[in-house]
Amino acid sequence: MADIIAETDRLILRTIEEGDAAEQDRLLNTLAVMARLGGVKELHEIEAKHAKSMALYAREGFSFLFMIEKASGEMVGHCGIKRVDNPLAPNVGDHEVGWLVREDRWRRGYAEEAMRAVLDWAFTRVGAPHVVALTSEANAGSWKLMEKLGMVRREDLDFSDPAYPAEDNPTIQYSLTREQWENTR
Repeated sequence: MADIIAETDRLILRTIEEGDAAEQDRLLNTLAVMARLGGVKELHEIEAKHAKSMALYAREGFSFLFMIEKASGEMVGHCGIKRVDNPLAPNVGDHEVGWLVREDRWRRGYAEEAMRAVLDWAFTRVGAPHVVALTSEANAGSWKLMEKLGMVRREDLDFSDPAYPAEDNPTIQYSLTREQWENTR
């Protein structure tokens, strides 16, 4: 049974469970949603990410979560906390937050709503001293939300990743400290 980590006005944020990969593949693994996230994944890649997320939750008490829309009971996105694990990043091991929302739920404020709950979780229950979020200049919707959440651009943490196309390089990072978060609440 999944753990409910947070509830917002419109969303339930719950842990990933065995068998969720097929639902993620069906609803979130589309060309549009995955365009700036390395492209559409194979089901086995999603299953591997889920296994990694479940192991992280068991080990450290945080992971990526599913956004469940209260009104419909449907999965509308994915959000949460993990460790920066790209070996090219200068800050491997930092707490990284992120999100994605299925295309038919874009521009409804779900990402912001979910991420405010994730930041609260990160700074209160997880005890992260700071969090980062990774994107590219081309992903304007992503970095604009980072700024709206109070995150600050950190050019010193940029890095190039040959696994991504030229238009998604370099990987850029934003960060938010616990103190910055507390001052914006």
